[in-house]
Amino acid sequence: MTNTVAEKIKRLRKSKGFSQDDMADKLHISQSAYARIESGESNSWVHHIEKLSEIFEIKPENFLTDEANNLEQENTDQKGGMAFQFVGTINTINSLSEKVIELYEERIKELKEQVEFWKDQAGNSNNSVN
Repeated sequence: MTNTVAEKIKRLRKSKGFSQDDMADKLHISQSAYARIESGESNSWVHHIEKLSEIFEIKPENFLTDEANNLEQENTDQKGGMAFQFVGTINTINSLSEKVIELYEERIKELKEQVEFWKDQAGNSNNSVN
């Protein structure tokens, strides 16, 4: 999912004619941090979803959809008045919250595996010394 989002962010940036430096400035992050977002190395795009949505003039949920060609069209197709938009916003927030939780759970699992690996390494080196 992250690579799909990263690819969309990169495609949208290029379609707007922005450089990575431009985007980094707009998000108040370093160019290297922004480059990691676009390469899929970082999930920190979730912290910037509102600003990215504003910059690219799309709805936040469009970053998570699989339909790459319809981002701009979907943003202009809002219908149903304020009540519908409010419900849509709540659904978007819930969807994004679930995705953020999922990403953090994946990262926690990776970190736990690393901790176990290094504990094993430390245990093996202690056994070698004794």
